[in-house]
Amino acid sequence: MASSPARRRRVVTLLALAASLALAAPAVDARPGGGGGMGSRGSKTFSAPPSTATSPGAMGPIQRSQTSPSPGFNNPGMAAQNRGSRFGGGFLGGMLGAGLIGALLGAGLSGGLGGIGSFIGLIFQIGLIALLVMLAVRFFRRRQEGQPAMAGNSAYARSGPPPQGGANPGMNPMVGGYGGGAARPQPVQVQPDDFQAFERSLNEIQAAYGREDVAALRRLATPEMVGYFEEDLRANAARGVVNRISDVKLLQGDLSEAWREGRVEFATVAMRFSLRDEVFERATNRHVENGPQEAKEFWTFVREPGGPWLLSAIQQGR
Repeated sequence: MASSPARRRRVVTLLALAASLALAAPAVDARPGGGGGMGSRGSKTFSAPPSTATSPGAMGPIQRSQTSPSPGFNNPGMAAQNRGSRFGGGFLGGMLGAGLIGALLGAGLSGGLGGIGSFIGLIFQIGLIALLVMLAVRFFRRRQEGQPAMAGNSAYARSGPPPQGGANPGMNPMVGGYGGGAARPQPVQVQPDDFQAFERSLNEIQAAYGREDVAALRRLATPEMVGYFEEDLRANAARGVVNRISDVKLLQGDLSEAWREGRVEFATVAMRFSLRDEVFERATNRHVENGPQEAKEFWTFVREPGGPWLLSAIQQGR
């Protein structure tokens, strides 16, 4: 039996509500690095950096990286991400599928769930649809994580021209360079000028991301990180929003670790900073929501001898 006009209108309304909920959900972590750990830290990519006075708690893992874990290495971040890409599976997928099939057959969203035909059941199914759409958005934003693509993240980085001569240290973190090699890590001394460069990079990368200036990001971060930034900016464009960042101010920062692998130097710094993180509709300039106004993150920078520091990884601090 065909669905009544009232029932069809209800289905359309519920789907529109779910889509609007999914549109707003990812906006909270729209700023650079706000969605989780990304990038490469050489041989230490999947090792947690030491905690500091700025961030004494546990930090989030690297979830997007071109660097492959060592054989047998258990990366909790990647495992969780792979589980999430199945959209819940099992119980959740069965219930959602039943509800949608019921709607298509004319029984309404509650028809496919049998006994859950009450208002409470209807609200529950709305939540399931919203969750599915949100997971789908996140999945398509991250579906290329495991593919060799340019990637990037945000944090203190250097300002100035790209290195002249020789290979760009971030050109391919999976082959030589930043991906970790046979060279055993050696300690590196970080100077006051380096810390100033990190702070400049924090401001410049956030500002460039907020104005969607990919050319500026390429001067400040490794190709891997820039690739991740571009993925996130494309996702914003697909959702019809723009993430504007301003008033970035470093509140506290200190060194977590610094080391050398072959000719390449790495430095990971913990930073606590304030900012204005806002999301607007691209077409109407309507304010959608605010993101966190203070952040605590670990930014890793990399450089070759005589070259500038480039942002190569971001992890969330606690």
